[in-house]
Amino acid sequence: MPTRILIAKPGLDGHDRGAKVVARALRDAGFEVVFTGIRQRVEDIVAIALQEDVAVVGLSILSGAHLALTGRTVEALRAADAGDMTVIVGGTIPAADVPRLRDAGAAAVFPTGTALDDLVAEVRALTAAPPATT
Repeated sequence: MPTRILIAKPGLDGHDRGAKVVARALRDAGFEVVFTGIRQRVEDIVAIALQEDVAVVGLSILSGAHLALTGRTVEALRAADAGDMTVIVGGTIPAADVPRLRDAGAAAVFPTGTALDDLVAEVRALTAAPPATT
């Protein structure tokens, strides 16, 4: 069964081309992708993530609100007892904000211009099952 990933567009950002490109790249790499569409509330993203039983919540943010939206999403997932879902963030993200996003709970950050092959490889690494212990 393929790993399920939710690609979400939180907040008031109305541009979804990049998110669609990422969703297609992940789908073509063998992931099962659910796309929320634009202008989603954090609460709705969490509800969809729970309903769809995803392993990864990918946030695509171009609006400049990436720090607040990522923090709110991670907190809402934890409050819903879904803190084990991996959160990744992509979009227009200054390099100085990458460590802050990781501190807020993002497992990976993909600024604009990240090569799709690199994104797919990192998502594969994040979702790989840990080696079995004997």
